[in-house]
Amino acid sequence: MSLLTDLVNLNLSDCTDKIIAEYIWIGGSGMDLRSKARTLSGPVSDPSKLPKWNYDGSSTGQAPGEDSEVILYPQAIFKDPFRRGNNILVMCDAYTPAGEPIPTNKRCNAAKIFSHPDVAAEEPWYGIEQEYTLLQKDVKWPIGWPLGGYPGPQGPYYCGVGVDKAYGRDIVDSHYKACLYAGINISGINGEVMPGQWEFQVGPAVGISAGDELWVARYILERITEIAGVVLSFDPKPIQGDWNGAGAHTNYSTKSMRSDGGYEVIKKAIAKLGLRHKEHIAAYGEGNERRLTGRHETADINTYLWGVANRGASIRVGRDTEKAGKGYFEDRRPASNMDPYVVTSMIAETTILWKP
Repeated sequence: MSLLTDLVNLNLSDCTDKIIAEYIWIGGSGMDLRSKARTLSGPVSDPSKLPKWNYDGSSTGQAPGEDSEVILYPQAIFKDPFRRGNNILVMCDAYTPAGEPIPTNKRCNAAKIFSHPDVAAEEPWYGIEQEYTLLQKDVKWPIGWPLGGYPGPQGPYYCGVGVDKAYGRDIVDSHYKACLYAGINISGINGEVMPGQWEFQVGPAVGISAGDELWVARYILERITEIAGVVLSFDPKPIQGDWNGAGAHTNYSTKSMRSDGGYEVIKKAIAKLGLRHKEHIAAYGEGNERRLTGRHETADINTYLWGVANRGASIRVGRDTEKAGKGYFEDRRPASNMDPYVVTSMIAETTILWKP
């Protein structure tokens, strides 16, 4: 008799050319991920060859009940690490039946910015450091922490090893391998300063693909924590007090910055970002004021400053970039719950297109 796991792991290619496509989109909160699956007649590798689809927007907070249909436009394809074979994950954005992007569709505007000739010519690269916290399901308290109590103070947990320092490594490593399987350019993982908190990095990725890859990496992590019975939190300050918050530090460079003389281009870009500090902070994630206190490796939310190798600055330039006279810089302001479509395109728009 077959076990449930046997059926879940059935290899469809043994008996049919049909595949399963899991359509993924962002829900009404701007942070919740939704998905549903459909059967296709055969393998597909080009998103333009996929059919558009629809969903009930009244059930996701994205449309009224009397006119609830929202249309999904397939935008990027990844291999499905859960169903495997030729099955795929499809990152979509959402539109009204008339073809207008709905308010939570931030990808559409980002794609316009990245397709601007001046931006495309600069080939913007991004590396996003996504921090997150794993919580116990029933009590919403970090895994590894004593119920109703606290572990020892921060210090031994960052990149820590051992049963009393690293909590949830099986989830983290499963996610790492699943992302590589999917075709996401995940470049690493590490334990973070607060126990139960981890980080993965996506990149370098060019333009709009940075947002696509980070959202699908988040989706895969949501699915893995679902299997593990653990709650995934992107709250920028999940535990109040003397504990590090969670960010999504965004590393950035343009072709000019990566070329000889790029350090001067970097300094000009940093100055432009400072002139629009309030606008960026407003778009960099909900609840970020609880994280950007000027303590725990952050600058104060109302202060803009940059420095070389300074993790207490808004913008950090690496020693290697300073030494080489070219390279990239890190915007440390984005919160862990930021929308990568918004943040990446806004950085490009401010540093390349905006005229002070």
